[in-house]
Amino acid sequence: MIEVREIGKTYGSVIALADVSTVVNPGEVTCVLGDNGAGKSTLIKILAGVHQHDKGQFLLDGNEVRFSSPREALDSGIATVYQDLAVVPLMSVWRNFYLGSEPTVGWGPLRRLDRRKGRETTKTALAEMGIDLRDVEQPVGTLSGGERQCVAIARAVHFGAKVLILDEPTAALGVKQAGVVLRYVAQARDRGLGVVLITHNPHHAYPVGDRFLLLKRGRSLGSYEKGDITIEELTRQMAGGAELEALEHELRAVQK
Repeated sequence: MIEVREIGKTYGSVIALADVSTVVNPGEVTCVLGDNGAGKSTLIKILAGVHQHDKGQFLLDGNEVRFSSPREALDSGIATVYQDLAVVPLMSVWRNFYLGSEPTVGWGPLRRLDRRKGRETTKTALAEMGIDLRDVEQPVGTLSGGERQCVAIARAVHFGAKVLILDEPTAALGVKQAGVVLRYVAQARDRGLGVVLITHNPHHAYPVGDRFLLLKRGRSLGSYEKGDITIEELTRQMAGGAELEALEHELRAVQK
């Protein structure tokens, strides 16, 4: 679905991304891992149409593209769920589900919000993803962090996303809630979507990931299929194995 070839982005003299390549296939999860400042956000903003790349190629279904806005990316089937989720806490679940695409009845000055359709469609779409809410009229702010993530994922799936980009969906969640979100990530994958999962936690990425792109300071440390790397090696590379070993040696020397 998506392929980036040696993509790069600079801000003046600052190289935010350089020579990064990866692919996103239907029915697979491509995990982008890296510490703070690794270039993860820059990469997803290029994919989501927020920024344009300076170098390399961005291919969608084999055709080279350069999005001028997030709306253009969304219309092409690329939906992004950011860390802040873009939800309005005091609005109901179904209003957040339809935010920006509200169903209406009537015509012209008599047109009004179709509340019944909104409630029924939201409840059905959430149920299809395995999310059973008692009342879709409740404010979305009353849901747990994991449930809010799941509503955002279900919204993207319902509105026809072919590629789902998730920006650190488990970063601020506890162990149980993170597990809930990862279950819905797997469901989106099983429905044939191509999923891009951005995270700094290899233990969240490995169970659902099919491909792992490791970034450090805007450059790729490598792209691996799941069968080519163990979680131990993934963790070691993420943490900067050689640097950690040097630090451990230094600390032992201090203790002696």
